[in-house]
Amino acid sequence: MKRDTPAGKSPLQALLLELQNELEQAQKEAKEVEILIRQSSSEVEKLTQNNTRLANKVRQMEANLETYPRQDIRELYTSYLESQMRLFMMRGQLEQLQSRQQHLARYTSLLQRIIETARAAVLPAGASTPVSAGAPSIARIIEAQERERGRLARQMHDGPAQSLTNLILQAEICERLFDSNPAQARAELANLRSAVNATFQKVREFIFDLRPMMLDDLGLVPTLRRYLKDYQDKSGITVQFNLLGQERRLPGHIEVILFRGVQEMLRNVQKHAQASQTVVTLEFGQEAVTASVEDNGVGFIPEALEQSAGKPSALGIPALREQAQMLGGVFSIESAPGRGTRASLEIPLS
Repeated sequence: MKRDTPAGKSPLQALLLELQNELEQAQKEAKEVEILIRQSSSEVEKLTQNNTRLANKVRQMEANLETYPRQDIRELYTSYLESQMRLFMMRGQLEQLQSRQQHLARYTSLLQRIIETARAAVLPAGASTPVSAGAPSIARIIEAQERERGRLARQMHDGPAQSLTNLILQAEICERLFDSNPAQARAELANLRSAVNATFQKVREFIFDLRPMMLDDLGLVPTLRRYLKDYQDKSGITVQFNLLGQERRLPGHIEVILFRGVQEMLRNVQKHAQASQTVVTLEFGQEAVTASVEDNGVGFIPEALEQSAGKPSALGIPALREQAQMLGGVFSIESAPGRGTRASLEIPLS
């Protein structure tokens, strides 16, 4: 669909006006998100205090369970479970808002740079500059984002959401057993408490995968070390981590793309490589930083992967390559059947 150009304005000038409007909308949304973050943070703090208070009451009750009426036990456990679920939901909402805030900050910064560039390019006498060259790249980025959202939705459905459903069923079983079999109800309550703790751990892991807060606080290397330890424990694949060069903090967007790149490369190792060992190397150079993952798996033919680019089964490689190219970097793969795979992501620091 062809977009009309305002009278007296060149296509580039019209685009500049549209970008300025978009920037204003993004800045307005950023202010609204900031207000929501403050409100959500306050609510999380209140819920945390209430949850701690209820947890102390539950421990006191369990120490003197025989002296408590069944109705009081039921009400206290119900209040405790509801408090935990509200706290989980609010923490998740806060994480999403913080992630949205960071995205808006990057987006507004990008818009400002584009506007400055467009202003410098506007020429007198209606001269115009082609501006559609980046459209295919933008489309691929949007497709990659949608695939990632779909993966997160499936992960949420199969993990925390399913666990919460099971918790509700267990709570209903406890409620039915209170009057008919108190001893069995007590045993079910113990099982329910263990299940709540396990679900809490799953939610924490999900939030870490979604956006590890320690990446902002401590940086890439500590976050990567923790992730690699968890990955080794869960996958059973031995991980060796090599750190080369002088460790230092990097710009936030570079740390994010390197961490996500290692995540994606290791996810492919677990799903497809049939490997027992992998070596993760992070090299800090003067001009660039490189993250690589090498495994001893079955390997594959890289040319076949290139032919499947753009398909959901393409191991997330097109998105990694696109992100690297946007930053002037390179993503490469070396592999052969029976010889394992080495994937490398290099991002320049200039």
